[in-house]
Amino acid sequence: MNRTETDNVEMTLQTLLKILDHSSDEIFVLDSEKRIIYVNQTCERHYGLKPKDVIGKYNAELFEKGYWKPSIVPEVYSRKKPCYMNMQTYIGAELLTSAIPILNDKEEIEFVVITSTETQPYKMVKTNEGKSESKTTQDEIKERGFVTNSGKVNRILTFCEKVAPTDSTILIQGESGTGKGMLAHIIHQSSNRRKGPFLTINCAAIPEELLESELFGYSKGAFTGASKTGKTGLIEAANGGTIFLDEIGEMPLSLQAKILQVIQEKQFIPVGGNTMKKVDIRIVAATNQNLLEMVTNKKFREDLFYRLNVIDVHLPPLRERTEDIIPLTYTFLNKFNKKYHENKVISQECLNILIHYSWPGNVRQLENLIERLVIISESVIQVNDLPKLITDSVEELTELALPTSLDKAIDETQRFLIRRSYQTYKTSRKVAKDLDISQTKASKLIREYCDDLINNER
Repeated sequence: MNRTETDNVEMTLQTLLKILDHSSDEIFVLDSEKRIIYVNQTCERHYGLKPKDVIGKYNAELFEKGYWKPSIVPEVYSRKKPCYMNMQTYIGAELLTSAIPILNDKEEIEFVVITSTETQPYKMVKTNEGKSESKTTQDEIKERGFVTNSGKVNRILTFCEKVAPTDSTILIQGESGTGKGMLAHIIHQSSNRRKGPFLTINCAAIPEELLESELFGYSKGAFTGASKTGKTGLIEAANGGTIFLDEIGEMPLSLQAKILQVIQEKQFIPVGGNTMKKVDIRIVAATNQNLLEMVTNKKFREDLFYRLNVIDVHLPPLRERTEDIIPLTYTFLNKFNKKYHENKVISQECLNILIHYSWPGNVRQLENLIERLVIISESVIQVNDLPKLITDSVEELTELALPTSLDKAIDETQRFLIRRSYQTYKTSRKVAKDLDISQTKASKLIREYCDDLINNER
């Protein structure tokens, strides 16, 4: 019997998995119970999820959380024949998906192999006017809501869904760029007022002398230069809906009493007017300042603070939810690829830098960075495309390469990973899951490397 050249070729499982991880297509394998038993690393680009976060879960768990739509799985398990479908992920990737069933001797499904290929993300469509525009608009991105894999943020969203149907005033607190405006919009869309207007005013962006007339409107002839017919203010225009007062901490004390009256009595008098007007609105306010401290310093009315703070929500900064950096990066990459008709991809080395950066400007800073990178980079976004401000601040990454001995390098790498994970997750159980080690080992290493962090928390 003649041996062919292929008889001498051997491929280990490790080699095969490595090859699959470098596929540009996403590959899912489901068992007969619709449990995910394999997925390659491309899923991170499409859903912001690492394979370890996906393998072992049932397909329905991820679908019900909205990671993609629609689902090809029910059809292929029902028909037991190859199926094809266009899908969209929650971070904006558009996929052409095929599902191939593998049957056993009894013609029952043993496995299903699902592969997904990205279609052109910047595909153009014609409008009625004959002009071209991106198929995915900013409004569609907003409809997808918060892009998050963070348990902390998901708990906040669940809480907001619970309180949204009420008319209670809500105060959203958090650093600039964390998404307070988007959360306010989500609350409105989940409320009984969703068919009414949602109007926003940034109290820090409008001069004090104009803010009152913008909010409350004015009667004809109220002041020099005023319109002869008067003007309707945002509070009246928002009747039946929601008004979002962004940066409420910047509102002058002189206006705070009028806002308090609107909250308590649902009525106000326009500038220069003498007739009380009734309104039916809900107020959602937001601030990046410590309002309680401002109350102590007499810079914010105490009675208004407690009227605004009926329901308070604190949005964590991006550095406290690092699990959101990758999905947000790909969300913005998809968005700006479409906007600028590009098809840029980002290198793993670049992603590693982004994960370890502290993001003082939060989600807004990340969004602006990705827009810049899509514009200035070549086909693959590399580390040298990043601003020096970011690469210089991530010093620990380069320090890991400096030790001259292997033992020291291993120890410093272990110390860095444990401290970073503990700062993010705070418990040995979550650290163990993050680093794929036992909880016993995680507890031991936390005691060894994180004493100072633990003491600072006490």
